[in-house]
Amino acid sequence: MKILIYTWILGLFGLMVLVSSCEKKLDEYNPSGLTASTVVTKAAGFETLVNAAYSYDRFWYGKEEGVSVSEMGTDIWTSGSGDVYPQLTQYNNLQGSNTSSLNLLWNNFYAAINLCNTGISAISKVTDYTAAQKATREGELRFLRAFYYWHIAETWGGVNFTTQPTSGVVTTANRTPVDTIYNQIFTDLKFAVANLPATTTDYGRATIPVAKAFLARMYLTRGMNAEANTLASNVIKNYGYSLLPKFSDLWSMANLKNKEVIWAIDYSTNLANNDLTTSSYPNGHSRGSNNDHLLYLMVYDQVNTSTLIRDIPYGRPFNRYMPTLSLLNLFDDVNDSRFSGSFQTVWLANKASGTVKIGDTVAYCPKGTIPVAQQSAKYKTYDYAKVYGSTGAPIQNKFYISLSKFLDPTRTSIAEAQSARDVFVIRLAEMYLIAAEAKLKLNDKDSAAYYINQIRTRAAKPGRTAQMQITPAQVTLDFILDERARELCGEQLRWFDLKRTGKLISRINTMNPDAAKYIKDYHLVRPIPQTQLDAVTNKSVFTQNPGYN
Repeated sequence: MKILIYTWILGLFGLMVLVSSCEKKLDEYNPSGLTASTVVTKAAGFETLVNAAYSYDRFWYGKEEGVSVSEMGTDIWTSGSGDVYPQLTQYNNLQGSNTSSLNLLWNNFYAAINLCNTGISAISKVTDYTAAQKATREGELRFLRAFYYWHIAETWGGVNFTTQPTSGVVTTANRTPVDTIYNQIFTDLKFAVANLPATTTDYGRATIPVAKAFLARMYLTRGMNAEANTLASNVIKNYGYSLLPKFSDLWSMANLKNKEVIWAIDYSTNLANNDLTTSSYPNGHSRGSNNDHLLYLMVYDQVNTSTLIRDIPYGRPFNRYMPTLSLLNLFDDVNDSRFSGSFQTVWLANKASGTVKIGDTVAYCPKGTIPVAQQSAKYKTYDYAKVYGSTGAPIQNKFYISLSKFLDPTRTSIAEAQSARDVFVIRLAEMYLIAAEAKLKLNDKDSAAYYINQIRTRAAKPGRTAQMQITPAQVTLDFILDERARELCGEQLRWFDLKRTGKLISRINTMNPDAAKYIKDYHLVRPIPQTQLDAVTNKSVFTQNPGYN
């Protein structure tokens, strides 16, 4: 769904539940002639409201701020030399006053929820919708409200909660138990399942299988394993989704809309439609396009500037994040295609110089250690011994194996920071992994192994399917987390996976030496932005999360 919305509608309905001490005046432009009263009573205006409610997921998915909260501070990633949020990556002096990313995300999640609340409360007043249209649009808004509240509840815990729209500046906040928030999430998602259509011609809108898939994730999160398995299995069997034959096929820019994708953020190939240059959204931030392609790349253009220069195929290297040694060691690259389908280890000359021809190897980051005597003098080798120390902590964080599955060779220039790549929010492989985890927790290891083997069969290199199969005895919670890392690394789920399974601290302690030095029990939630604490007037009620004072 190409989200085309007017900035004035966001100013009208995207009001914050809690506001920071600094406010930015919106320059309102109303080309449609719509007013507040017609928005909530006429279909044309209400459609704009619903589109705007979808647009807030673009602050999180494919953005550095969302990635820093959902993938970093886990067992599988650590800081590259360009990391701008090391507090989130390593928990080093993490406070509510030193991470602007948390402020951005908090503000926009609450703006999104207020917009959903506004639409849900007003939809009965729309005079030119049919009953079916009202049910569909309310289903979408309830799905989105549940989606945004999940991010809030898991990120910050029991914080402000309301299902009523607000207008103007509200300076008090409540502390609502996480259980209460989840009760509403389940209510909203069940409504969505009952009222959404099974399919849509408007790619990116919520449908019944989208709502069921997300509800399966929520059931698993709350330990409702039988329900999680039932819904995940239902989505696998009944809606025409299928795993692509090859893992690498998922990441082709020519194949983004495929049968494995259940729900995606549909970024436009016309970058102007992705709000890149708009500055009058709430909080003064533009959404832009997908930035994942920037974040995980080593600075290959600093290896040898005579023979390897920045180009479009190799990407624009922001060097924010690098894999932990433990993540790399999870991959069996002899049998499993997901390592080569996810990571780049070789960079070839794209500029001739002296005896070096275009296409010659310039940089090699092998998965392992190569004896110095066997390393070529013709190119730079950054093996494990040159990247990671004896404890697994990086000894340098500029040159390393790079996550490449988000690269976009269709960008128009080497400086282009935006990508039209869709972000896969939910794909079918996750449903198999949800079903496997639920079955394990229901003491059915045979079924758990079956679901995992479906994923591993697709991941197998040609002729290596048998070597990729596992037995029921091999299925443990840690094995499933390993498998989720191999299948889903970088897809903005990891922090939530570790928190859900109770493994965040233990796996960081054993797999991520950078973060192990600092992580504490209270890091299971993030700090509330200090700007929000400063803005409220009931400071004795709405206080900082424990440990962050």
